Amino acid sequence: METVAAIPKYNLSEEQEKKLILREYRALLRCLKPKLKPGDKELVRVAFEMAADAHKTMRRKSGEPYILHPLAVARICVEEIGLWVRSTICALLHDTVEDTDITLDDVERNFGSEIARIVDGLTKIANVIDVNASQQAENFKKILLTLTDDPRVILIKLSDRLHNMRTLESMKREKQLKISSETVYIYAPLAHRMGLYNIKTEMEDLAMKYMEPDTYKEIARKLSETKRERTRYINEFIRPLRDKMEKAEFDFDIYGRPKSIHSIWNKMKKKGVSFEEVYDLFAIRVILNSPPEREKEDCWKVYSMITDEYTPSPERLRDWLSNPKSNGYEALHTTVMGPQGKWVEVQIRTKRMNEIAEKGLAAHWKYKEGAADESRFDKWFHQIREVLANQDTDSVDFLQDFKTSFLAEEIYVYTPKGDVKMLPVNSTALDFAFAIHSAVGARCIGAKVNHKLVPLSHKLRSGDQIEIITSNKQKPSEDWLNFVVTAKAKSKIKDALKEEKRKIAEDGKYFVQRKLEGMGAGYNPQNIEILADFYKQPSTLDFFYQVATKSIDLKELKEFHVLGDKLEAPKPQRPPIENKSESTNHDLAKKDAELIIFGESSDKIMYNLANCCKPIPGDDVFGFVTTGKGLTIHRTNCPNASKLLANYGHRVVKTKWAKNKEISFLTGLNIIGLDDVGVVNKITNLISGEMKINISALSIEANEGIFRGSIKVFVHDKEELDELVMRLKQLSGIHSIERYDTDTPS
Repeated sequence: METVAAIPKYNLSEEQEKKLILREYRALLRCLKPKLKPGDKELVRVAFEMAADAHKTMRRKSGEPYILHPLAVARICVEEIGLWVRSTICALLHDTVEDTDITLDDVERNFGSEIARIVDGLTKIANVIDVNASQQAENFKKILLTLTDDPRVILIKLSDRLHNMRTLESMKREKQLKISSETVYIYAPLAHRMGLYNIKTEMEDLAMKYMEPDTYKEIARKLSETKRERTRYINEFIRPLRDKMEKAEFDFDIYGRPKSIHSIWNKMKKKGVSFEEVYDLFAIRVILNSPPEREKEDCWKVYSMITDEYTPSPERLRDWLSNPKSNGYEALHTTVMGPQGKWVEVQIRTKRMNEIAEKGLAAHWKYKEGAADESRFDKWFHQIREVLANQDTDSVDFLQDFKTSFLAEEIYVYTPKGDVKMLPVNSTALDFAFAIHSAVGARCIGAKVNHKLVPLSHKLRSGDQIEIITSNKQKPSEDWLNFVVTAKAKSKIKDALKEEKRKIAEDGKYFVQRKLEGMGAGYNPQNIEILADFYKQPSTLDFFYQVATKSIDLKELKEFHVLGDKLEAPKPQRPPIENKSESTNHDLAKKDAELIIFGESSDKIMYNLANCCKPIPGDDVFGFVTTGKGLTIHRTNCPNASKLLANYGHRVVKTKWAKNKEISFLTGLNIIGLDDVGVVNKITNLISGEMKINISALSIEANEGIFRGSIKVFVHDKEELDELVMRLKQLSGIHSIERYDTDTPS
């Protein structure tokens, strides 16, 4: 497998190449030997010959014969994932249908429908019809559709990706970056989710080698420089534990294992520390050979021996024995204070658990007893199937949702009766309600977490017990989408909103029909299109909906002409919309018009200011068409801006402020400075006395020589606010001033 990449690139004769291919094929057969049943060897040979013949004229970028790639992928499947003969055949054929003259029918004729189905799942979608869809996302969606029928598709795909990562050297730089970022974004988390820790780690390390080569080399260098001293420390740490376990007559293996470069780098970034300050550069692993009925008991006995010798950190105990992860991982992790005052992580597991940790799903099947036990993998597949059934999701959104819903670490929470539910990290009470049942989610008004009342958006933590409170009057609303993370909750909320919109739009439809017939114009698709276009609505459904919610009052219909039964729009467009020749710096929407907020005709537009960022005149803003609320105005640097602009560009309207000194806006400032006599007096004097700005609220706390103040003031626009900030900064002792949104002072 690795040997393939190490072959010199161009100087092999045809004879040597043949020998090399044969050698790799025989190595594959040797790995398969314990698993071969009568007739299997012949099938593998047919697959190998078929692939070798199909790929005979093809070479990889490194110059070596292409067939070495499918052989290497098949070997990873067998040796590193623990798959068997049928998967080997699929791995050998995985590129034939896409790249050669072999068809799926040929595969089915030779090997049957099951293998043909898996090979089809591995074949990329050649061209995506939808221009907006990302090909990567579409291909991934296809793989997942097959995954729920046959998980081997994913396991072979991961082997294929791992071999590509191992042989990325000969690719162009941009290709290396594309493949590496894809790997980190989706394939490594997927390997982790399938329980393949070694493969996940290697993928992340290889991706880092290409994406951040300098950091990678630096950490690798430091790891090798400190290796001797680390080995010495590990031996010192292990010695007393080994003695104790030998006395207790355990059959065990204990060793130190270095952490991956990628995980060390993550620690450095997350904790903001240097390499020298990362304490867990390695973990100690204890592998016990225990009979199934004694596994848990033995692991806890060893845990107590370790914690007798070294003091544990109570909050760092991870018990995945009582509650295995959904990818099947079982182990006991603890962090203890070792010699020289260093924290050391210790992982305790049995041989069976270790095999599941390394071979993931494949080992999980091997140990699965009795079909009655629906494994956690099955539950996971069932959840994915549920989401995939809802096919109208855009592929890129789908990929993002899939990542947050199915690839995140999970938390364990409990129903009032004590049943365990598994949810991705960052799930809220509302996600839990939808996990119970769609109808419970749709009617949820709040929850009790550990008997305390909490809002829908409350983030759950492992171990919480949740009771959902529902009301028949409750309906899903648009802002729910801002805080749910599970794909099921998102898709059910979107469905409900669409349905609700459709119902409301019916009233609008009826109203428009009466108006048109009253004018003698026909109620037909052409006329409705003309109206939707005139009122700048993205679809006729939106138009009817806006009419029903009185956001559009159809006053301008008087100015329309009727020719026969056809409507003709008036020449000058609606007064609230002015065409502007100059474009703003933030050309946020490809519209030729700008909405003027607080202009003379602004009262004709129903709008509100977003609570998430509290814009004031003069801020860079954009308008966002919100279901049911008309237009919402957001600052362009609002925390939600990039999400709204990226996902819903068609609902964004360019917006501009008009000067209006009559209206003031509430905004807030946080001030930090040195506590000094008369500081409050100086601040209030400047704001109310000199600048004549109204103060709505003022609170100042002093502590150990530092004061922190928060002030809410009414300003007319951003210019006035900027001037206030500038003049406050000139006061002596003021250290920093920051604007905050008046609902959320820091």
